[in-house]
Amino acid sequence: MQQLWQKEFEFDEQLSKKASRIKLLLLDVDGVLTDGCIRLNAEGEESKVFNALDGHGIKMLQASGVDVAIITARNSGAVAHRMDELGVKHFYQGQKDKRIAFSELIDELGIDSSQAAFVGDDVIDLCVMRQCGLAITVPNGHSVVKQLADWQTYASGGKGAVRNVCDLLMIAQGTYNKMIEQYLV
Repeated sequence: MQQLWQKEFEFDEQLSKKASRIKLLLLDVDGVLTDGCIRLNAEGEESKVFNALDGHGIKMLQASGVDVAIITARNSGAVAHRMDELGVKHFYQGQKDKRIAFSELIDELGIDSSQAAFVGDDVIDLCVMRQCGLAITVPNGHSVVKQLADWQTYASGGKGAVRNVCDLLMIAQGTYNKMIEQYLV
């Protein structure tokens, strides 16, 4: 069968090699799964907007055998609800030092840090991004994070960036066509 991914997902050998080893995708929330805006109503209640492409990408990636986890500095009921909908079992909120959750998670899963990828957009994410085997950022990320990342998504945070990452990992691991074929019957 022909390769089903778009030309935009052609990537160099070094990135492909790193992505092929990933067993755990870690995601920040604000600026990665969302556009980074914090929306508060008059009562101080927060709302977030998530992209459906990202959500389905997460489901496909999990079905392909890659674990997904959230490590975020903020606390949000909306994020907890969305992760429950997507079946994301590893979910850490209120993590001012994201290294602690990262260390606990790789120990729990029995993987090496080189088998983890982290998608972040701000300097608070660098402490984990620099420990992972694959550091990814978004076009709307902080300039320092962009300089230190291994790869930058095509889509912005909250606009399909996580789907770009899910597709990249599945393509590099040879599972993308299998995941897409189920929709072609």
